[in-house]
Amino acid sequence: MRWILSRRHALATLAGSAVAVSAWRPALGQGETFKGPGIAMHGEPKYKPGFTHFDYVNPNAPKGGALWEAVGAATFDNLNPFLLKGTVAGGVANLTFATLMRSAEDEPFSKYAWIAKTIETPKDRAWVAFEIDERARFHDGSPITAEDVAFSFETLVSDKAHPFYRQYYKDVVKAERAGPMTVRFTFKEAGNRELPLIITELAVFSKAYWSKREFDKVTLEPPLGSGPYKIGPVQPGRYITFERIKDYWAADMPTCRGYDNFNVIRIDYYRDETVAREAFKAGEYDFHDENQALAWATQYEIAAVRQGHLIKRPVPNARPQGMQALVFNTRRPNFTDWRVRRALALLFDFEWTNKNIFYNQYVRSKSYFANSELASSGLPQGEELKILERFKGRVPESVFKEPYTLPAYSGDGNIREGLRQALALLKEAGWEYKDGRLMKGSNAMRIEMLLQFQADERFILPYAQNLRRLGIVMEVRLVDPTQYQKRVEKFDFDMINGSWGQSESPGNEQRDMWSSAAADTEGSSNHIGVKDKAIDELIGLVIGAPDREQLVARTRALDRVLLHHHFVVPAWYLDKDRLLYWDKFGIPEPHRRGTSTRYWWFDAAKAQRLKGRIRSLP
Repeated sequence: MRWILSRRHALATLAGSAVAVSAWRPALGQGETFKGPGIAMHGEPKYKPGFTHFDYVNPNAPKGGALWEAVGAATFDNLNPFLLKGTVAGGVANLTFATLMRSAEDEPFSKYAWIAKTIETPKDRAWVAFEIDERARFHDGSPITAEDVAFSFETLVSDKAHPFYRQYYKDVVKAERAGPMTVRFTFKEAGNRELPLIITELAVFSKAYWSKREFDKVTLEPPLGSGPYKIGPVQPGRYITFERIKDYWAADMPTCRGYDNFNVIRIDYYRDETVAREAFKAGEYDFHDENQALAWATQYEIAAVRQGHLIKRPVPNARPQGMQALVFNTRRPNFTDWRVRRALALLFDFEWTNKNIFYNQYVRSKSYFANSELASSGLPQGEELKILERFKGRVPESVFKEPYTLPAYSGDGNIREGLRQALALLKEAGWEYKDGRLMKGSNAMRIEMLLQFQADERFILPYAQNLRRLGIVMEVRLVDPTQYQKRVEKFDFDMINGSWGQSESPGNEQRDMWSSAAADTEGSSNHIGVKDKAIDELIGLVIGAPDREQLVARTRALDRVLLHHHFVVPAWYLDKDRLLYWDKFGIPEPHRRGTSTRYWWFDAAKAQRLKGRIRSLP
């Protein structure tokens, strides 16, 4: 299922500590603890005990109908979503596996009962315990027990699973069963306010099921799940279907009411995005989240839109947009010097690109936490400055002297001033322009830009032309999705067009993005290869923030240091979602963070008008 909301991603890949799973005997009530059906990162949860549903859903949404979606320029060969191996089909993790607790999408970071009916943790959050709902069931009807939860955790932090779990949960030293329905997790140290909440994100799977199978093998056998859908018919690389569990045990829980309303969800796979887009306009599938500005501006002036059968709807959002950028792999010798990276950033003409290719739809990214209060700006002040002063001499001096800036060109292709500044920086770094080439000794500057999507060539090729004006050769290499994924996982690239999503409450996932350990862990999100002890310590400060005020200040400090290292060529972000859908849905009013098809529903009356026009209707 396609999420329009930015979901919190557990992206972590450090080697984890040993995990013990054993019986736990002492009473949980020793000392002062919090216990309840919901918990917030900071302050109190919005929804109090006894609430009936989240405000942004329709609790009376009818069940039925189908949602057909598609993925362009992609394929899949694996149905185990917890592995680094293979290419997993979309939707498997979110639709077929339930987690201990569920996020409220209209709060920065709060969790509420799902598989676990209560959460208990002391004031210092040195441990967390969960009481499993006795009604919780796997799809085969077997009960979900504390043993299954412990097994799921132990498996995910082993070398059998994707390495990000070992990083994400690396501060958990043991998981202990306190009986059939209670599990307690103990942490390395107190003070990490986020850790109890990220434990709630643990997907739960069956110990009995996996005891007869090899967890670390790519598989096309639908795994036994615990979520609201089970996997239906599958054709590898072509489509996957999900069938709603009609007697799902949690359907009437406050955290599930109004969610997961379609009887069938199908995701079709196309090898080419343009083909996928044309198929959508022909009624081959129902919903499309348009990621191409040109297509949004020019390719939907069609009769179906004019007639109101196909809805074209921009939905504003106020959620963090993270950073999309052209990413330098600093493991490569050409990119070890910040002056080279800054010089290459000066040669990207965003204004021309936005005007001539993107119809002025985008905003320039100037933060790793763009579109949020977490983004740094100007010069550091107040608490942020106090934090950064601890790192004087260990972070770029420019952090204290000048705001991070990007050139703003006229949009007519004139970047002469940027060329002049870039050449000066390159000369400082030991490079010289000779006979039409940029040289350092006998080494000519050559860069391979690795791409997965042909549409990216529209802005990469003009950038390559700007680089050539200083004698830099950029070779643009377009590869198929599987090859691209493997090369990125192994950090086998010079540059990529990459991105890092962010939440309103950053924490442990920052290790996977920027930590020294993640730089050497294949499959991590530290594509840059950041290895910096000061950044490691700043990540630790973010994770250990005691309140929202400190979290904001510490995140801004981390953001500022990352920016002043010039690790990327910042690109752009969009503060709205470009949604297109055939008019067969009931949709709640979007909230400040957007909307999600997870709580849309099939509207039979609307669908009558589309009979014979779209494939998802009989």
